[in-house]
Formats: sequence, structure tokens, C-alpha cells
Amino acid sequence: MRYIVIGAGAVGGVVGGRLAGSGHEVVLVARGAHFEALREHGLRLRVPEGELVHRLPVADGPGALGELRPDDVLVLAVKTQDSVAALQAWAAVPVAGGGTAAERLPLFCAQNGVESQRLALRLFRRVYGVCVWLPSTYVEPGVVSAAGRPLTGILHLGRHPHGTDETARLVAADLGKSHFEAPVVADVARWQYAKLLGNLGNALEAVTGPVADEEATALLRRVRAEGTAVLDAAGIAYASAEEQQAVRGDKVTLVPLDGTPRGGGSSWQSLTRGTGTIEADYLNGEIALLGRLHGVPTPLNELLQHLANTFARERREAGSMPVGELVRRADEALAGTR
Repeated sequence: MRYIVIGAGAVGGVVGGRLAGSGHEVVLVARGAHFEALREHGLRLRVPEGELVHRLPVADGPGALGELRPDDVLVLAVKTQDSVAALQAWAAVPVAGGGTAAERLPLFCAQNGVESQRLALRLFRRVYGVCVWLPSTYVEPGVVSAAGRPLTGILHLGRHPHGTDETARLVAADLGKSHFEAPVVADVARWQYAKLLGNLGNALEAVTGPVADEEATALLRRVRAEGTAVLDAAGIAYASAEEQQAVRGDKVTLVPLDGTPRGGGSSWQSLTRGTGTIEADYLNGEIALLGRLHGVPTPLNELLQHLANTFARERREAGSMPVGELVRRADEALAGTR
């Protein structure tokens, strides 16, 4: 199989680099300065064993590849706010022997949140969800890093909306040879909703910096409590913290990487790169949406969604709001719902 990684950033770049490192054929798809750096200098993958350089085929879209192959696997790793454009760009690409990518090729959504699979299923017949537990960083064009060892990450995967098949097992086997654990599960959404609860802190971290003191930690607990209340009201199943810990154990332990400070997660990295967009609408915004559908107030998640979008739109510095200021606003938001 050939893996075409659409969005070779923190997640896509690390997954693509690790697959290439274990001998698999990989094409990276990127844009702008990142595309230019990958094309000119290769993918610089910083991991605990050092910096690895992979000279891989790079494209800035489907036009550069022409007709796709029947054994291609598409890995969608863009931020959810970029999913529609990416899906529309790749769906109609012809595949050798007849048909289009949407009709014939498997599409794995290696993304945060739960919305991209639904978006993909409108166009693609074979859609797979991936629950991404992969501490990784992309802030410099051409460079991605992953500080976990002995495993780089854990990637639960399965068919969307449910089920498993031979393609999922083949991809899992390739990932298993590439520094990942990749359980194939029939209920991948249950793991993704658990990950969503964890990702509700991404906006908080992006706005105020790493959650390091008791004031920020207490606020994060309240934000996640809103999330669990919403999922419970909606009757949506999610893996428990105990179940997640049993799977993770000490398999992905973070170690310092030379020249690669990990200042924050994906939302923090978006602000640091100054992209002008952020994925809060599909993290905290998912909780706000479900809250409105099921009559559960979500003032804290709505506040974080608003602030994250404001920071992205105005290109404010990541982590520049004092925690005390955010807590004050959170208390005001809660008072407004009483």
C-alpha cells in the first residue's frame, strides 16, 4: 500500500515519517512554506533517537500526483476546519482502472474531534476513524517532532460509523511496525469522544499557556465536567479514564528533545504559527453544539471557543492571557447562566 498523507503537520508528518522509516511508500501533502521546506530539504523528524531526515515525494494537492493507484490509502490529517476543502479536492481524483478516490479508496481521518468522519462520509464510501494519542509538534516549516517512547503514539482505528475490516487490520499492522500501537476496534467513536474530553483543554492552553497551576487546573476540571454532562445527556458513550490509562500505561513517555520545546498542543501550535484559524469550533464547539441540542448549558466551553477564535483571528500571541483574567471571565459566564 502507498500512504498519501493529506496534511503533513504534527500528526500527519510524524505518522508519514514513521511509516517511511519502516519501509512503507509515503507521499506527503502540504502547503506554503511547509511544502517548500519538505520539497527542498526533506522531512526532518525529531524523535528520541535523534533527528531523522526522510526524502519523500511531496505534493501541494492531487493535481501533482495525477491518477491515483488502487492500493493507495488516504490519511486525512488536516485540522477539521480545513476538512471540507481537502475532501472536495481529493474525492473526484481518478483511480487507475476506473472510478474515483471517493468511490474506491479508503480514507482514514487522523484528526481531533468527531466531525470529520461525518463530513467525509458524505463523499467517500470507505471512511475510517482514528483516535490519535500522539504528542507531537509542528511549529517550523519542514520539521515535526514526537517526544514519546518507547512508542511514538497509540492510534485506535476502525470503520465509521462502526465496525472493522481487513483494510483496517492491514493499516494497523503497518503502524505496528512503525513505532505505534494501533488497536483495531469496532467502536472507535467511543475512544474519540474520550479524546474530545481531553482536547477541551486545548483552547485554555492556547489562550493562557500550559496548564501548570491549581487555578488553571481547577478551571480545566470545570470545562471537562461540562463536557461529560453533555455527553451523558446525549447518551454518547466514551471510554473511561481508567480504561484509557489501562491502554496507555507507560507506553508513550515524553522525553526532552534537543531544540524542540513542547510549548503546547495543536491549538497552541496553530496560534504560534499564526495560521489565522484554530480548531476550537470542533472541540469546545462540539460540546456547545451538543449542549444546545440536549438542553445542557455550556458557558465555559462557549467562552473558550470564543476566545480561541478571537486569538486566532487577531493573531494574538499564544498563552498571552493571564490565567486570573480567564478565571474572572469564566466566573462571569457561569453567573450569566444562573
